[in-house]
Amino acid sequence: MIRIGMTYRLFLSILAATCAAILCMFLVMHWSINRGFLRYLDTMAQDTMESVSVNLARAYASHGNWDFLRAEPAYWVTRALHEHNGPALSPRQGQLHPPRVPLVVLDADRRPLFGHPGKEDTIKYKPITHNGSTVGYVGHLPPRQFLSPPQLQFLQHQKSALITAVLGLVLVVVVFSLPLARRLIRPVRTIAAATRELASGRYEVRVPVTSSDELGQLASSFNAMAGALEKNERARRQWVADISHELRTPIAVLRGEIEALMEGVRETTPEAVRSLHSEVMRLQRLVDDLHQLTLSDLGALTYRKESIDLVEVLTDSVDACGAEFDRKAITLVKDIPDEQAPAPVFADPERLRQLFSNLLGNSLKYTDSGGRLVIRVRREGAMISADLEDSAPGVPPGEMDRLFDRLYRVETSRNRASGGAGLGLAICRNIVEAHGGTITASPSSLGGLLMRVSLPAEETDQ
Repeated sequence: MIRIGMTYRLFLSILAATCAAILCMFLVMHWSINRGFLRYLDTMAQDTMESVSVNLARAYASHGNWDFLRAEPAYWVTRALHEHNGPALSPRQGQLHPPRVPLVVLDADRRPLFGHPGKEDTIKYKPITHNGSTVGYVGHLPPRQFLSPPQLQFLQHQKSALITAVLGLVLVVVVFSLPLARRLIRPVRTIAAATRELASGRYEVRVPVTSSDELGQLASSFNAMAGALEKNERARRQWVADISHELRTPIAVLRGEIEALMEGVRETTPEAVRSLHSEVMRLQRLVDDLHQLTLSDLGALTYRKESIDLVEVLTDSVDACGAEFDRKAITLVKDIPDEQAPAPVFADPERLRQLFSNLLGNSLKYTDSGGRLVIRVRREGAMISADLEDSAPGVPPGEMDRLFDRLYRVETSRNRASGGAGLGLAICRNIVEAHGGTITASPSSLGGLLMRVSLPAEETDQ
């Protein structure tokens, strides 16, 4: 099967459309030339009939009847014509050179005196009058039936010129259509080549945007897609590198301690076992976080939603970690409505406890000792917002948007003693979005970080 590329398809389309337009133009112009020329001849015939009618009326007045015309019809009709066009002929000239005359002359009873009327409905007649009475009629046959050789030659010349012009236009279209088609298809070819490079893994490829039309929009969309893929690829590589680092640290510690025990450098004491257990639990938490994040990314986390009071869930979460805040001397300030003003939401209570535990844990880890954590709940239209606002240290403004990226931590150190693996906020975002809400981070008025969780309020019958 022959494969025809887009360039030649476009070329053939342009050629076919243009040739169709040229053909229509040729037919219209051909019809217009014929019609216009026949109208011109018809106008000339009207003038001829008018003049011949006057000349024959004058001859009729001289002879008193049409016997002279019956005797020498060719001479008298030719003479009437020549009196219209020029000097009159002598009788001998009329007999020697009887012209082919497209006229019909009838008497008052419409009997032919000259010519053959044929179908009278195709002939226009002009009355011949004498002393106010109609004594005859002169008619002109349709011009197309009596075209002279010069007239036929003129029409043929016009048609030949028109055909030559049409063929010239077709040739011009053929010459220019193929380069035009190639020029129009060039951006598509460029995008197709870039797509193949993108499919091979070259995510840095871009195509130039040279117009603002649909092809330009396609190029812009391609560049945006390539940029997103490049960003995702960088994130994937960073993810693999970060995971490798996060796993390497506890594994290296475990290996070192186990080898020390095996070689007798350290004794197998309860403290050594507790240290090993601590590293194993740290590794377990990392694996659990990765598992939770993977499930939430895939939408595989199970949610058992029910009508609950957001205030109650948040209060339980705060009470559960209150002792840890006390040990770090962080003051908890609750700006939460009492039970008389509940905040109803349709959500999974266990997932919300996981959400608030992660957020409270972040504040506990990163807020300096002697700091403050303000917790407030507000209803804003159809949404219920829970704010957790802590004191210093804060987060640089340029890094706010990255807080919810997986494995991202503000501190440059990889020491896990100060923070986790950077997965908690990514899990929080997935949990909130699964409930149809939003979670945002912004600078706190206390010098730290303000985390705002907004969830749709459940409509209740009053």
